Amino acid sequence: MDINCDMGESYGRFTVGQDETLFPYITSCSIACGFHGGDPLTIQKTIQAALKHKVRIGAHPSYPDLVGFGRRNMSLSSAELKASVLYQIAALKGMVESLGGTLSYVKPHGALYNTMAQNQAEAFPVIDAIQLLDPQLALMGLANSPLEEWATEKGIQFIPEAFADRSYNRDGYLRARREANALITTPSKALQQVTYIIKENKVVTSKGFFSIRAKSICIHGDNPVVLDILKLLKKSNL
Repeated sequence: MDINCDMGESYGRFTVGQDETLFPYITSCSIACGFHGGDPLTIQKTIQAALKHKVRIGAHPSYPDLVGFGRRNMSLSSAELKASVLYQIAALKGMVESLGGTLSYVKPHGALYNTMAQNQAEAFPVIDAIQLLDPQLALMGLANSPLEEWATEKGIQFIPEAFADRSYNRDGYLRARREANALITTPSKALQQVTYIIKENKVVTSKGFFSIRAKSICIHGDNPVVLDILKLLKKSNL
């Protein structure tokens, strides 16, 4: 199973996550594009580390919300959203290729990620931006959401994603971060969730089990116990 992590989100004097220690434990990384986190030097160093460790690289665009870390909903026109995402992906793609690498996929961040999973009007401008830039890029998004069907309709490869360190609601969507226990910070609980996902194609929700089929598991780089979770996952040899 592919293990991905959101990275390159530090900027200026603000440090987010512990990227350098995580690369030996992951197979894909989604790199911030500067609109919720990440500055040019941080992004460049993250790309270089990914190439060194032979980790697949994805772009991690967001709403233009640096102050809110991309976790606030924003009302943009379709044209604004498409241009914003195109700008971010193009910048990261150019930097990756300038360093001898290849950009493989796009994974939207935060509020944009969650909104796209349920809202076609938000999803289509992002898909259009990806295809305009490079039709070979895949889209990573929430497993078992309508986004998978919309991506298929548009002819873009979809990578269904589940989460090791986020709690799920009974409908299969992620519990809002403002709610209690939205982030899983107990490594053993994260391992249990990943085990269910990989071996039984399901997650535990507040109201029982929800069926889910994923091809990539995400662990957030800014989770304070991310390294402990990744070490436990590697030790478990799932």
